[in-house]
Amino acid sequence: QAHHNMSDPKKQLKIKTGSAKRLQKDVTAYEKETAKQAEKIEKMKQDGKDVHDIKKQEEVLTETRDMVGDSKRRLEVAFKDLEAFASTLSNAISQDDPDWKDSQATIEALRPLFS
Repeated sequence: QAHHNMSDPKKQLKIKTGSAKRLQKDVTAYEKETAKQAEKIEKMKQDGKDVHDIKKQEEVLTETRDMVGDSKRRLEVAFKDLEAFASTLSNAISQDDPDWKDSQATIEALRPLFS
C-alpha cells in the first residue's frame, strides 16, 4: 500500500487499548457478581432455605465463576495482543501521544495479572 501512514497503527492501538479496558471491566463485574451470589447462598443456608433453591443458586454461581474465567482468558489474549502491538510501535509513535500514553497505562495496570 502506497499511503501507508501512521494513522492506521494509531487507530489499531486505540482499538486494542479500548478492547483490553472493556474486558477488564467485564472481569471486575463478573467478580463482583460472583461475590454477591456467594453471599446470597450463604445467607440462604443460614436462613434454612430449601435445599433445591440453594442448589439452583449454586448452579448460577458456577456459571458466573465460569464467566470470570472466560473473561479473564479473553482479557489475557487482549493484553498480550496490545502489549506486542505497542512494542512494535514504540519507535514510530510520539511518547507524548495521548493514545500511546493510554495504551501504556493500560498495559502497566494489567501486567501484574498476567506475569
